[in-house]
Amino acid sequence: MRALDEKETTMVFEKLFKFTGPNLKHLLERPAAEGPDPQPGRYCLRLHKNRVYYASEALVRRATAVARPRLAGVGTPIGKFTHGGAFHLTVHALDLLAAHARRRIWLKPDTERSFLFGNSVPKSSLARITENTKANDGVVVMSMADVPLGFGIAARSAQDCRKADTNAVVVLHQSDAGEYLRREEELM
Repeated sequence: MRALDEKETTMVFEKLFKFTGPNLKHLLERPAAEGPDPQPGRYCLRLHKNRVYYASEALVRRATAVARPRLAGVGTPIGKFTHGGAFHLTVHALDLLAAHARRRIWLKPDTERSFLFGNSVPKSSLARITENTKANDGVVVMSMADVPLGFGIAARSAQDCRKADTNAVVVLHQSDAGEYLRREEELM
């Protein structure tokens, strides 16, 4: 386990910034609420076996006592680097993104299942959308009960959604909570 180098940090922050915007600073600057120490410190990002973990500094200090081959992970895995060097957010980052997202969409209750099966969101499934959403913004997909279901990329702006056909894709699927069941072995 090691700290991210400058290139890796830039790639991770660019991807997170797409969803959180200026709220990105709150992810790392907030005081840690976990860890065995009375003053656990702040949160940090660490790389282990091509996966990026979000963990408190106290937890990372304790994990250094474990040999690298025996360490499965530390903290919350938020994404991974592919063999080609690209960074992809995983479904594990959903709680962090939902807490700090600046753009959200809400799905109608009868269409949530389609999104959880890995399909993109058509306009007919859309219940609400954050007003200032632009095309290619990262959005968190929520149920009407404000439960985060997944995240994706806005295919259209909020204004374009009003004029779009009912079958037009509004959000391109990236990840959803259903992946815990569909890709269980790959995620761990």
